[in-house]
Amino acid sequence: MQQFDLGLNLSTKKTHKREFLEQMQQVVPWQELVGLIAPYAPEGRKGRPPFPVEMLLRIHFMQQWFNLSDPAMEEALHDMPLFRDFVGLSWDSPVPNESTILRFRHLLESHKLA
Repeated sequence: MQQFDLGLNLSTKKTHKREFLEQMQQVVPWQELVGLIAPYAPEGRKGRPPFPVEMLLRIHFMQQWFNLSDPAMEEALHDMPLFRDFVGLSWDSPVPNESTILRFRHLLESHKLA
């Protein structure tokens, strides 16, 4: 590893995944979908504050698009800067764990929003 890159691998190459996620950023009506889900989302009155609905929704979509299990999605968020950027996570932000990802999917399913 060279000192100037700090091991972050900040590639600017337009990969297929990067192009696809840029298109989905433009095409998917994120705010409208968040508006449908937000009334059912936990408010975080107890325990840790919840992750933003839009972040969890973007994670859910990426799981479907890239065929990732809950543990694989959590790991990808730890490993892939592209995925972190798409969901709005900085490198010092906590990452939703596989249980959080599972609970969000169950929330969508229980309210027929999946």
